[in-house]
Amino acid sequence: MKPESILSDLIRINTVNPPGNETAAAEYLKNLFSDNGLESEIIEPESGRGTFIARIGKGSKKLLYVSHLDVVPVGDDWDFEPFSGEVKDGVIYGRGALDCKDLTAAQVVAALELQAEGVPLNGQIIIVATADEEKGGTLGADYLIKKEADKIKADYAVNEGADQPILINEKLAYFIQVGEKGTAWCTLKAHGVAGHGSIPTLADNAVVKMARAVSRLHNYRAEVVVVPEVEKLLKNLAKLCNLELITCSADDVDALLDQLPLEKAFVEALRSMTRMTVSPNQIRGGTKTNIVPDYCEADIDIRILPGQDCDYVEKELRMIISKDIEIEFTECKAPTFSSADDSFYRLMEKTTLDLTGKDTICLPVISSGSTDSKYLRGAGIPSYGIGLMAPGFDQGARSTIHGRNERTDVASLRLKTNFLKELARRYLT
Repeated sequence: MKPESILSDLIRINTVNPPGNETAAAEYLKNLFSDNGLESEIIEPESGRGTFIARIGKGSKKLLYVSHLDVVPVGDDWDFEPFSGEVKDGVIYGRGALDCKDLTAAQVVAALELQAEGVPLNGQIIIVATADEEKGGTLGADYLIKKEADKIKADYAVNEGADQPILINEKLAYFIQVGEKGTAWCTLKAHGVAGHGSIPTLADNAVVKMARAVSRLHNYRAEVVVVPEVEKLLKNLAKLCNLELITCSADDVDALLDQLPLEKAFVEALRSMTRMTVSPNQIRGGTKTNIVPDYCEADIDIRILPGQDCDYVEKELRMIISKDIEIEFTECKAPTFSSADDSFYRLMEKTTLDLTGKDTICLPVISSGSTDSKYLRGAGIPSYGIGLMAPGFDQGARSTIHGRNERTDVASLRLKTNFLKELARRYLT
């Protein structure tokens, strides 16, 4: 069974969210398991929004493999049909090839091959392909945890979420995601007095008030916080880059990051792991060109680290913006972490190194974004994210996640499959 064939089929099933239509992909997987003599089920909280669940093996030990079936919209200017699923010259093309139908295909094939080979598992592999991850998981992982938790309860979970590997001085660094920043999204509201646009001095312009607030937020510099996982990551990166590192204290982090001879996107991702980030991303105000607006609001994307919450965020914002700007929090979710000092993490690390060769290293990483792992960790299931790619993979492909021309290579997909197969074999036998 070839994972590239499964991935190709999944890409051809359009599951752009919204509206989702994940049930179509879940039914494809259900038929696949049925053809192999295995039962599975689809949990569908709303019509068309199905999550696939299957399991193989028996026993008390449980390993949960998680991915998601929905994908983001495609946009314009692709060089190929976004839902073609074409496999050509060792590359699989289409939306979801890297986020994250490739992981679905790898997890499914790993489980089915273990079953077909009759590997005596001392426990169960639970395969879950969720709906709605790209829009927050309300109809997917969140629903499962609230309504069907017993069906996915496990010792550990393996999910998406890690950065793709990077090459540093002839050594390929692989990453295991151990945590995610939390969210403290809010809407700022400014009030003023309306008036005729020809005599603006008789009015009080709410848009101008908001513009001042947004400008101050743009210039805000958050305190640097180095959590233990990020400290380990930075120390290892400095060593790989042959940089002398005296300390990894908050005072020295930016100087270190500025010295790292790595691509800017990765360095800035590292920077976001060491502080709260504040990004004003939407502004709405005014009704007509000739009317001074009496109301304006702005949506702010704020990501927080352990020890920070919405009370902390509000205190920080109040030091920056005027008191007549209202702050309304629209989403508050705490950061979630799983330990890198854990036997299962070390098993993942060893399995990665055994499969990728002597010129590799494996490091913990935290994500500034969000995955279904936040719900799993919240339910007490330690969850780890992978981003495995085969040596020599197309570095340009990483920018196609949520972008145009999404693709992955067959070698990387097969590496993911072999990793998941070997990890289950080692943990459950």
